[in-house]
Amino acid sequence: MKTKIALLFVAVSLLSACNNNENDSVESLVAQGDLEKIRAKKGELTAQVRRLEKELSLLDSAIDAKSTNHKMPLVTTYKIEKKTFQHYIELQGDVTTKQNVLVYPEMPGTLLKIYVTEGDRVSKGQLLATLDHGGMASQLQQQKTQLALAETTFERQKRLWEQKIGTEIQFLEAKARYEAQADAVRQLQSQLDKYSIRAPFNGIVDDVIKDQGTVVSPGPGSEIFRIVNLSDMFINVDVPESHLTSVKEGKKVQVYFPVLNDTIDSKVRQAGNYINPNNRAFNVEVPVPNKNGQIKPNLSAKVFINDYTNEEAILIPQGIISENAEGEQYVYVATEVDKENTAVAEKRIISTGKSQGNLVEVVEGLSDGESLVDEGARRVKAGQEVQIIKQIAE
Repeated sequence: MKTKIALLFVAVSLLSACNNNENDSVESLVAQGDLEKIRAKKGELTAQVRRLEKELSLLDSAIDAKSTNHKMPLVTTYKIEKKTFQHYIELQGDVTTKQNVLVYPEMPGTLLKIYVTEGDRVSKGQLLATLDHGGMASQLQQQKTQLALAETTFERQKRLWEQKIGTEIQFLEAKARYEAQADAVRQLQSQLDKYSIRAPFNGIVDDVIKDQGTVVSPGPGSEIFRIVNLSDMFINVDVPESHLTSVKEGKKVQVYFPVLNDTIDSKVRQAGNYINPNNRAFNVEVPVPNKNGQIKPNLSAKVFINDYTNEEAILIPQGIISENAEGEQYVYVATEVDKENTAVAEKRIISTGKSQGNLVEVVEGLSDGESLVDEGARRVKAGQEVQIIKQIAE
């Protein structure tokens, strides 16, 4: 820079010394006030200045070419190493469970007794409540007494028949009465069981909707309990049809819950076979373990599904990629590195694939083991010597 200023000063001095008469004439022109002559003189002097600037530029280039101690751009490089690259698509989903049900009575009657409260953990088949059965238990007891008599009669008739005593018709009639009575007891027992409300699966009583003494009947409006199983949770996600071939069962999934600030790892459990014409997407089911019980139905989640994996990928930062006028992407590779860490910046046209965060996959143009110019890449030119101040691994 100092050399350029000195040369400019010398050139201007020479120009001034050689054109004293012209300076006098400029002052004369200004004094005369002839606008046309003043403009003509200005154009003449402007052309002379441009010619001198061009000559100075040529001199600077010659000086840089001949100089042995000119400044080289300072850069950092890192060695390219192939690594596993996993690309994820980001989608939105809500937590749900198939074991989130409202429990209804099977028979009409008065809600006689409730045995659980909200928050209780229950097991499948556990008694939750009973309805007034209107004396059906007494009827069942009478039927059981008759069954015992029919069984005794049948057993005696059977022993007699085995001893060839009595007729076959007597034996068959006793057997038929016994079986008919046993069937009647089973039917009455089945009906009586319907007045007992039991848990359909293991879970938690989320809500006790009706109070004791309420008259209920089967159907909407007579819900008695809500039971939820928080251990078998999953997320339904609508995946665009463009990912139909890449999102399949077994694909890795990361699920992030913004409210909980927690991330869990999972896999695609089921991929739908139907494309919804309304949103051109298919449904994917992702199970979510709920070890601490904090995940609730309808909780929002960000779902990251692995749709592409390359075991030997070359990844580079997005920030060092430039683009030329033809739309080609390029980077600089440090070549001919000597003992003093001086290298030559080689411009390399590349083809890129998928990106994840700040990293971009390079599918063509770079090789494993090459040194890529990182910091300072924007300041170098093709074929220019550079000074490497730091070499790091990728």
